[in-house]
Amino acid sequence: MEYRKLPRGNENEKFSVLGLGMGGIQHTPADEIEAIIGKAIDNGINFFDLCAGGAVYAPFGRAIKGRREKVFLQMHFGAVYDKNGEYGWCRDFETIKNTFSWELDTLGTDYADFGFLHCVDEDEDFDKLTEIGVVDYLKELKKQGVVRHIGFSSHTPSVANRILDTGIADMMMFSINPAYDFEKGDEYGIGTVNERFELFRRCQREGVGISVMKPFFAGQLLTAEQSPFGVALTHNQCLQYAIDRPGVLVAVPGVQTMQHLDTLLGFLSANDAEKDYSLIGSFTAETVKGTCVYCNHCQPCPAGIDIGLVNKYYDLALAGDIIAADHYTKLSVNADACLKCGHCESRCPFSVKQESRMNAISRYFNKV
Repeated sequence: MEYRKLPRGNENEKFSVLGLGMGGIQHTPADEIEAIIGKAIDNGINFFDLCAGGAVYAPFGRAIKGRREKVFLQMHFGAVYDKNGEYGWCRDFETIKNTFSWELDTLGTDYADFGFLHCVDEDEDFDKLTEIGVVDYLKELKKQGVVRHIGFSSHTPSVANRILDTGIADMMMFSINPAYDFEKGDEYGIGTVNERFELFRRCQREGVGISVMKPFFAGQLLTAEQSPFGVALTHNQCLQYAIDRPGVLVAVPGVQTMQHLDTLLGFLSANDAEKDYSLIGSFTAETVKGTCVYCNHCQPCPAGIDIGLVNKYYDLALAGDIIAADHYTKLSVNADACLKCGHCESRCPFSVKQESRMNAISRYFNKV
């Protein structure tokens, strides 16, 4: 296992490049959750993202009992759980505060390594978290040592840069994979694509670590049928790609079963050839014609739709990502605002029929 030091951390804050996300494990039996976490730690994994269903916390706490100091936990301020333990998304200060207290108690710990502003995808999200006092609350918790570091999760480079401008963040969680970052030549290395890479480079320059969510594009990159490239990549290729991006300290793919963990652990014994993702360089724009790769070359949308983000949430929701579906509903402008003006389609380098996509996306989310 390779370990990387948090630039703004102490000498003991070194993270395994392979971590685990808990977002999809909430319906796994408690004893299996405990066994999965225990085996992960035994194999050198020490970094865990705890944006998870409520049922995860008790078995997770049992798994880390007696070795809390050996693991690092990302805990999200804005992720909450209903009475059935299902994940929810919240911007109410008292609910967020009470949820964090419950999480600590259930885990059997008195501190979080990272207190994250959860899913700050729009400027309005950061404004709201500041307005209701969550940002100041995190700063106070950091002074008290209850939160060791402040971080945030986002999918939007411009918003991420705004938070970085404040200087409060030591860590950023961002979705990184070849589908999101795809670029072939200068003609298509524009807009959000360039912004993403500059964001990663900025984090590296300024000592802000990056933890990677969705390294497999919700599994779509692992099958030729679902991949926007029409070519399947392997788990090892996707993981290596993610941890090779500037500023990245750890990738945190999700698991649901022990078999999933064993597949991820195969990365530790894979050779360089098995991790080589150089075939990505052979992908051309024609390979992804008709597929939205979230480059936002179509912007600005006259209706104010973040077309790339709307498409991203839709694709993830179709792949079974419940959290992505929830995030879509929180956008200030949804797909049903489409004016059918043709602006986006006239600018799309991948010939995506966005008007039809917006109609399909609107129908899908209105049903669910």
